[in-house]
Amino acid sequence: MVALLDDNGIMRRAAQATAYLLRGGVTAVAAAGALLALAVAGALCLALIGVPLLAGTLRVVRSLAAVERRRAGRLLGGVVPQRYAEFSGSSFAQLRTLARDPATWRDLLWLVLHALAGTSLALCCLAVWLCAITAPVVALVWWVPDGAPIDFFVKIDSWTRALAVPLPIAAGSTALLLWAGPVIAAAQAKAYRAMLAPSARDCLTARVEQLSTTRAGALDAHAAELRRIERDLHDGLQARLVAVAIQLGLAQRQRDIDPDTANQLVERAHTGVEQTLTALREVVRNIYPPILADRGLAEAVRTLAAESPVPVRTSIGTLVRPPAAVESAAYFVAAEALTNVVKHSGATEITLTLDQGGNRLVVEVTDNGRGGADPYHGTGLAGVADRAAALDGTMTLHSPTGGPTTLRVELPCAS
Repeated sequence: MVALLDDNGIMRRAAQATAYLLRGGVTAVAAAGALLALAVAGALCLALIGVPLLAGTLRVVRSLAAVERRRAGRLLGGVVPQRYAEFSGSSFAQLRTLARDPATWRDLLWLVLHALAGTSLALCCLAVWLCAITAPVVALVWWVPDGAPIDFFVKIDSWTRALAVPLPIAAGSTALLLWAGPVIAAAQAKAYRAMLAPSARDCLTARVEQLSTTRAGALDAHAAELRRIERDLHDGLQARLVAVAIQLGLAQRQRDIDPDTANQLVERAHTGVEQTLTALREVVRNIYPPILADRGLAEAVRTLAAESPVPVRTSIGTLVRPPAAVESAAYFVAAEALTNVVKHSGATEITLTLDQGGNRLVVEVTDNGRGGADPYHGTGLAGVADRAAALDGTMTLHSPTGGPTTLRVELPCAS
């Protein structure tokens, strides 16, 4: 019977529910303490001396709510999101920010409910457990010869009562723990999740802010790219073409006077034209690599890996060709990541993974270098993050000191 219950996951769910409810009793006591501290701080605010205490207590409430989000997420599966307004400055400024944040009021509502319901449910769960454990013990103790009567809800003074009272209580308590416990724990976790998660309006506001930020970043990156192209054309190609024009002009004037000198000038101009074409190809390559259009992203990434001075092991899955913007971004992410490893990490080996799962294109670069990479200190990773964010993608970086470093970029690639 126990094996059957365990195979169905009933025992596991019951254990998880019991742990959730009993630990909830501990956090409920902390919530009650926080409520008391809030009441004291609120009273002291009348004399203005409770403002720092009130702001500090509200920060503690945030921490308690964060603990409950993690607990509910573990029980229900998934992550309960949170979104708070950032606060800084004096205690008065912090308190003003906290008071204007809708998340603070959601936390306070949860705090009151949890202080009441969390304690009650934990005590009920503990009582049912005690009944499930002690009821069989009462029946066994009555079996001891010459035992005195036992009070267990009723006076146990005969075999009839010893069998008719404790055993049904034990069976009922066990049934409650196995089947009702998980239902109650899940209901409590769902209620807390609904209470503590950002509202649809808050999520929409956050999404608008994120899109506004990424759009501004994309526009800045686009402007910077246009300035770079203009600089490359003006300082590089234009100067080369002016030199070619001067050399051809001199050759034309020397053609009848000194043909040998004219021929040398034409040769120099020819060399200059070839160098200009090479530079022009490099400019075009930095705008949109022709290899992407000709051979696709997989071959373009393999070419990058082959040209790297540090050995690169590639792992490329089956790819459905993404939109051109995503394909270009993935290529430049891989190129920037490889360049960053070569310049800064001191690595001797790189692993580059390119794969597509559902509607996400994943570029992952791992190296065995020294680690400690920081996207905010000029290592080129900030540009990678901007490229990903501009397409509503994400960048994650794991780079402990001593390595290894793993850079993972996910880009949406739905057509």
